[in-house]
Amino acid sequence: MQMQTADTPQGCKRVSLGKALVQYLESRGISVVFGIPGVHTLELYRGLGESHIRHVTPRHEQGAGFMADGYSRASGKPGVAFVITGPGITNILTAMGQALADRIPMLVVSSVNTLRSLGKELGHLHELPDQQGICSKMSLRSEHITTAQDLIPALHAIFRDLAGSRPGPMHIQVPLDVLEQEVVLPVGEPEIIVPSLPDHQALSAARAKLAQAKHPVIIAGGGSLAAADQVEILAEILQAPVVQTINARGQMHQHPLRVPASPSLRAVKQLLAVSDAVLAVGSQLGPTDFDIYSTGDSASLEHLIRVDIDPQQVRRHPAEIGLQGRAQDILPLLIEGLSPLSEIGTRGEHKAKAVCTAARAELPPGYAHMVDMVETIRDTLPGSIIVGDSTQPVYAANLYYGHDNPRGWFNASKGFGTLGYAIPAAIGACLAEPARRVVCITGDGGAQFTYPEMMTAKDENLPVIFLIWNNFGFQEIADAMTDADITPIGCHPRPPKFQDIARAHDMPYARCHNGVSDLEKTLRAHADLQQPVLIEIQTR
Repeated sequence: MQMQTADTPQGCKRVSLGKALVQYLESRGISVVFGIPGVHTLELYRGLGESHIRHVTPRHEQGAGFMADGYSRASGKPGVAFVITGPGITNILTAMGQALADRIPMLVVSSVNTLRSLGKELGHLHELPDQQGICSKMSLRSEHITTAQDLIPALHAIFRDLAGSRPGPMHIQVPLDVLEQEVVLPVGEPEIIVPSLPDHQALSAARAKLAQAKHPVIIAGGGSLAAADQVEILAEILQAPVVQTINARGQMHQHPLRVPASPSLRAVKQLLAVSDAVLAVGSQLGPTDFDIYSTGDSASLEHLIRVDIDPQQVRRHPAEIGLQGRAQDILPLLIEGLSPLSEIGTRGEHKAKAVCTAARAELPPGYAHMVDMVETIRDTLPGSIIVGDSTQPVYAANLYYGHDNPRGWFNASKGFGTLGYAIPAAIGACLAEPARRVVCITGDGGAQFTYPEMMTAKDENLPVIFLIWNNFGFQEIADAMTDADITPIGCHPRPPKFQDIARAHDMPYARCHNGVSDLEKTLRAHADLQQPVLIEIQTR
């Protein structure tokens, strides 16, 4: 039991900084931390041992970052990773880059060498010339703790930003000698963060424009997930088709106003071009959604109303009206003002159906079959979370695919576009939602980046189905080279024998052919296993 001292305020306790950091995380509802312990994080683990936080050990710090990312996307809460200074940081930077591109809330906690040694290049273990400088380029905020008194204000600032502004990866580093210092930790509830709301004039202007629109369209981005119910209500009031970006798939499943198609497709571009009011909710409006083929002709958005938590993002893409704040706070205010002003009909449903039909017909050769395969996973395992890598079936489904639950479809083939994401991210998602089946879709090439992380799934006994789409190489790149009249080089690395990989990881293995019925049969045979499973889909 901690003793009160003369310089410790009543109701507070004095603990080591490492313990204080862990206790703060626990007070914020953090229940899982991903990390690989090392001599430079010993003091953090002293705190973990006395907490209720579950520690999960990946096989590489990049895996820790991707697990934190998948945990965050599935749960909506920040994922947290502990890493050592030096190589721990450089290993996790790729995962931070993916989280930064997709604005996924993540906290990376690292050590750093002692204060007196920083920047002097004395050859200490795990030394970097400027660790915070590196991290500040791959995070929205990087805090450097120089005294024990800096800790709580820095954590407050990080969690304030995670809750009240545009989310993304955050970083905090603590020198080894500071980790052992004592800090006065307040006891009680964490501070309440009040989100900002748009000004009344902008809100009134947005209501008026939507109420007068004859051809409204809603763009739902990843920032709309927390307001999925409000998006549906607003769409029905306006009779507005809802175009879902990749990170928004899963909302309004089978709703007649839903358009689960990429804004890069001609049919969707035309829908947006003729609209007299486009309400974009939580979307970056970036090229990996709106110009995936890099043609330079992104969808026309002349009558744009933007709802975004980040004021800079609201200003970044020209909008007629910008509403800064969280979607779940702003949409109810729009609904409240629009309900008595609009008529409910079916014109939007007819538009949405026509766009869906035309968009699916645009899929490149072979992609329609891959979408059928992904839909087979969804229908065979309803309510599942499907986590994708940069692989052909995921590319296809990103163009056209409707998932059956929010936060149930996400992947790394947009934004930063990292290979090897899906295996560890699926593990993180399963830890966030242990009652749901999680399916990982990765290619034979991408799987070779991170397949050792499957051992973490075995450690934790997680019921993840790892689907390996084996086309014996980087086929999408080979096709792109051929289309550009370049002889494919380096595109066909030999895949391992995945049955041996499964055996090495002590998990069941199955192989199926590239067909809907065979995939469905194989999935059903393994659906009830409460352990990780590896299924290889051989395309030839």
